[in-house]
Amino acid sequence: MSVDKDLVSVQQARDLVEAAHRAQTELARFDQARIDRICEAMAKAALKDAARLGAMAVEETGFGVADDKREKNRFAAEDVWDAFRGLRTVGVVSESKDVIEIASPRGVVCGIIPSTNPTSTAIFKILISIKSRNTIVLSPHPSAAKCINETARVMREVAIKEGLPADAIGCMTTATIEGTEALMKNRLTAVILATGGIGLVRAAYSSGKPAFGVGPGNVPVFVERSADVPMAVQNILTGKTFDNGTICASEQAVVADAPVAKAVRAEFAQQGGHFLSAAEADQLAKVVATPQRTLNPGIVGKSVEVIAMMAGLSVPPGTRCLLADVGGVGREHPLSMEKLSPILAFYVEDGVERGAARCFEILSYGGMGHTAGIHTRSRDVAKAYGMEMPASRVVVNTPTTHGAIGFSTALPPSMTLGCGSWGGNVTSDNISPLHLMDIKRVAFETRPVKSARPARTTNAATHAPAASAPSTMNAPSQPRTTVAPAAGGKVSREDVAAIVDRFLSNRNASQPTPTFNAPMRPTESPAPTQPVIDVEVNRTTGGSAAPHAEAAPTAQASGSSSASGGNGGGSSNAQSAAPTAKPAASTVGGAQTQTAASPQSNGHKAVDFVSEDDVRRAIQKGEKIYVNAKTIITPSARDIGDPAEVFAKV
Repeated sequence: MSVDKDLVSVQQARDLVEAAHRAQTELARFDQARIDRICEAMAKAALKDAARLGAMAVEETGFGVADDKREKNRFAAEDVWDAFRGLRTVGVVSESKDVIEIASPRGVVCGIIPSTNPTSTAIFKILISIKSRNTIVLSPHPSAAKCINETARVMREVAIKEGLPADAIGCMTTATIEGTEALMKNRLTAVILATGGIGLVRAAYSSGKPAFGVGPGNVPVFVERSADVPMAVQNILTGKTFDNGTICASEQAVVADAPVAKAVRAEFAQQGGHFLSAAEADQLAKVVATPQRTLNPGIVGKSVEVIAMMAGLSVPPGTRCLLADVGGVGREHPLSMEKLSPILAFYVEDGVERGAARCFEILSYGGMGHTAGIHTRSRDVAKAYGMEMPASRVVVNTPTTHGAIGFSTALPPSMTLGCGSWGGNVTSDNISPLHLMDIKRVAFETRPVKSARPARTTNAATHAPAASAPSTMNAPSQPRTTVAPAAGGKVSREDVAAIVDRFLSNRNASQPTPTFNAPMRPTESPAPTQPVIDVEVNRTTGGSAAPHAEAAPTAQASGSSSASGGNGGGSSNAQSAAPTAKPAASTVGGAQTQTAASPQSNGHKAVDFVSEDDVRRAIQKGEKIYVNAKTIITPSARDIGDPAEVFAKV
């Protein structure tokens, strides 16, 4: 019986993201020490298996060089972790006199993993996700599913031993376009890290979710006349041949400044580069590009020998890279595209201005926003070149492959490189744990705001304690606030707004930590009432009537009101203690509401408002939140509460 892979893939995506979402509620409560301990264990495990995972990637995909894959795995496990080990991702991450910054995780990360750098990208995305307290579900490229799943397994097993929830790291075993799309669009997916082709990146951005997508990198490198030519060529070949050119930041075209063009050619020949004749270049172009002028995946990550054989070319032994003079850039010049293999296009231009213009043209043909390189002895020239490049990274006197990812430069080490608005990406940064956190900022006033009216003062005579009626919480009583009427004995609309603002501020300041559905013990005595506001509004001037709105409370549980559904005093006995002359006030879901003093359905009282924090506390305590048709539930609260079956209707 045949199995529909698309249906299997879609179901896998749903199951994995739902499990990851449940794990997220637990992971979000981990402290910094526990998070770092888990990441340290994962980094060590990935480093230990770097060679084995690299060999698996080459065997499964046919791309690249096993030892270079090992080095990329080492970079993702060791260098990346070393760079972010001390980064604070829990609680207050920065504090000054004026601003306090607090980190919050985003949620479930959808990690799209390519076939060109499968294991290293998986290591990287898992590490930065867990470091920032996010769970992650990987969608592997179908041709690399085995090695990517093995990478996830290696890291998950050691993480579980350190306390990570088992479902915090998930990986699809059957990955199809439909399954990946279902993962990206799932309502529980919080953010997407997309590494792959331009079509996949566009799909990520059109999913309706926040996405960090990275596009192709048709990287040009300019050898300026002041450059150390032998060193420049050495760096270019090092970057171009690393893992057979599978990193998107690898050099794709060399633009030589006219005065040093001859020396550059000679140096390439000396160091293992082989220039093709015009006829040979045409033969090579036929295997590099498809009839639709797209890159032939059959040459990606292949060695010079394999590509030469495919094109029917004879090359000298020891050839490291094929070079071809190209007359222009665009569809009519197939070798001007990104080739992801040890092949370089070669151009000659006179001067920095013309050289930069040619590099701009190359970037515009499939590499906008990614990376450009320059070799020069002049810092001013490097700066001028960088000013002209539509690239997020302009690396100087180093292989672009290694410089862009932060291996040989001071850029943040990363296997996911943003291309900015040039490449249709949301950021031009090297992606890091910082991009997977929401930062809340508590900002204090630094410059007083002038008011047209002076501050109003309360009448001291009205600050007597309120009547000793039963209270909604065992907290000290708040003052009964009355505003002196303006001229004419009436209170204006602005006065009413000011009163309400102060009332809400005083009430919120006195709220204790809530408990859930805890009945009041008979021996407890009710506390004094919440604030009462007496307001008389001038109806003749259009003011809204709010005559003497008093809050006569009901009994509450254990000195607390429920912030997520328990009314803390829903029994008829508790309610009977409330006076009948006024409506009963209860503090529920973080807000004080007035309800009639009549019995509630099922012995429980429905709350008026439910937030995400309310649901998390209810889940933690294993309790229900009672709601009815009038209850306001935030979308994030419903997303968490519905799967956990927290809500109960009354």
